[in-house]
Amino acid sequence: MIVGLWCLRRCSQMTKNDLKIFFWTVSVNQMGSNQVWKHSVMVCAAITTHQYVSAEQIVNGMHQAKAEGADIVELRLDCITNFHSHHDLKIILQNKPLPVLIVNRPKWEGGLYEGDENKRLEALQLAVELSADFIDVELKAASCLPTLVEHMRNHNSHGKIIVSCYVDGTTPPHEVLLQLVELMQATGADIIKLVTLAADITEIKRIFSLFLYCQVPLIAYSVGERGLISQLLSPKFGGFFVYGSLAGNPIPGLPSLDSIQEAYKLEHVNADTKVFGLISKPVSHSRGPILHNPSFKDVNYNGIYVPMFVDDLKKFFSTYPSPDFSGFSVGIPYKEEVLRFCDEVHPLAQSIGAVNTIIRRPRDGKLVGYNTDCEAAITAIEDALIEHGCNDGEASLGSPLAGRLFVLVGAGGAGKALAFGAKSRGARLVIFDIDFDRAKSLACAVFGEAQPFKELVNFQPEKGAILANATPVGMHPNTDRIPVAEVLHPLFK
Repeated sequence: MIVGLWCLRRCSQMTKNDLKIFFWTVSVNQMGSNQVWKHSVMVCAAITTHQYVSAEQIVNGMHQAKAEGADIVELRLDCITNFHSHHDLKIILQNKPLPVLIVNRPKWEGGLYEGDENKRLEALQLAVELSADFIDVELKAASCLPTLVEHMRNHNSHGKIIVSCYVDGTTPPHEVLLQLVELMQATGADIIKLVTLAADITEIKRIFSLFLYCQVPLIAYSVGERGLISQLLSPKFGGFFVYGSLAGNPIPGLPSLDSIQEAYKLEHVNADTKVFGLISKPVSHSRGPILHNPSFKDVNYNGIYVPMFVDDLKKFFSTYPSPDFSGFSVGIPYKEEVLRFCDEVHPLAQSIGAVNTIIRRPRDGKLVGYNTDCEAAITAIEDALIEHGCNDGEASLGSPLAGRLFVLVGAGGAGKALAFGAKSRGARLVIFDIDFDRAKSLACAVFGEAQPFKELVNFQPEKGAILANATPVGMHPNTDRIPVAEVLHPLFK
């Protein structure tokens, strides 16, 4: 009873972040060997670059991380220019605005530290003395754990030890990863951390499966763009941290702190969350997360929409057949190829020959393909024409596109949807594509005209023509590019 009253009084004096740390400590300390670890998601900001050349700048970076929504900061000592342990750690840890995880990664584990191993351990011991909240020790250096634990006891430290392992090359088989987890657990660490490099998004399933077997809090993820879902879906499967990058300092495979707070709302993700995502290559350009995730929240739907960098459709669909992966948007270059992996295809998508939306039907788990590009894109063009006073199409058809020249660049999946939509509104089509045979095939299907792509630079559109770009030209990061010559651009609507 007294303990309960103390907890209530202590909690009433805490900030939201303090509460998370407090319950972490209680939960980690009270965990038995057969308990399953559960907690609210904690967002860790990775401060790893050379832009922080002094301890004072690192403190500023930590304040930035706090302002952007981080709950904790991972600080890589081996990435600090001209690092002086006593001077720098004292400034950093005595002025920290957030809990700090201290890492001093040696070169043999993918880090930058090349000095004496005893001095590296001394820096970690000093961090313990100065009240670092978490200390990271590599599995290969786990022999130093008794020394660190004794040091913590002597200094009445409440810090926690993380034993980590970074796997070189592609993600190993599940059995190998499980052996590594068992080795790390056997060290007696409070928390364990396993990091791989994802060569394919299908490897991430091996990461997710580890949480079922782990008896202590686990941080597990894959780095690189293909590993992004290992961070974003970590709360669903039981991950201890989600890592994020600071604004102006993107890290491949990590979501930005801002997107974690504003787009993904990871604090609401749990084991029951349904997963939706964009299947594409590349995928970083997608604005889908900032459109779909707020919509899920507005209607109180427990779902998350994430970018999925996919290299092989067959492997992807066979790896993630779970009903939890409930639907997909389909982007470049898969809108045509993905038809082969749908159990059923809507008649409009079948006639166009392209799918941009797939739903996993709840009653039988079958993948049903649709094409929403057609109507959505054409309606958007019509609305823009009307807004700019260009509604001069044939009244009988009621569309500002009726009778207008529609110049389409790109005859792939997106191009097909635009072509069929424009034709349905009575537009006249001219189609360009690098693959002239593909352009001719589409032109034949919509009773349009095909021209070789090389002729695009010399094409002279009539007044009021529409230019529709259905190619990767102009995608992130080269968003200022267009598929026609600058001199022609003003001639199009």
